[in-house]
Amino acid sequence: MAGQLKKTGSQKAEGFEQAMAEIEQIVADMEAGKLSLEDSLAAYKRGAELLSFCRTRLEDAQQQVRVLEDGVLKDFSSGGEPEKNN
Repeated sequence: MAGQLKKTGSQKAEGFEQAMAEIEQIVADMEAGKLSLEDSLAAYKRGAELLSFCRTRLEDAQQQVRVLEDGVLKDFSSGGEPEKNN
């Protein structure tokens, strides 16, 4: 695991799902006691980087949903015409 952490520690995660999978693996390895102290510290640091990446991706997605809800998505009646708010 130590070699893997050093190899991936400087790489960016390719996507949200990949980052989450890596976080889950780090947590599993730490909980299983597979890591030395130094490897645990490196894993913690990598996990913090991945967590920051995931938070940013989620915030970006939430912002995109807000934009869609505010600018594009409207309530429609069953007849296909937009409902008017009086």
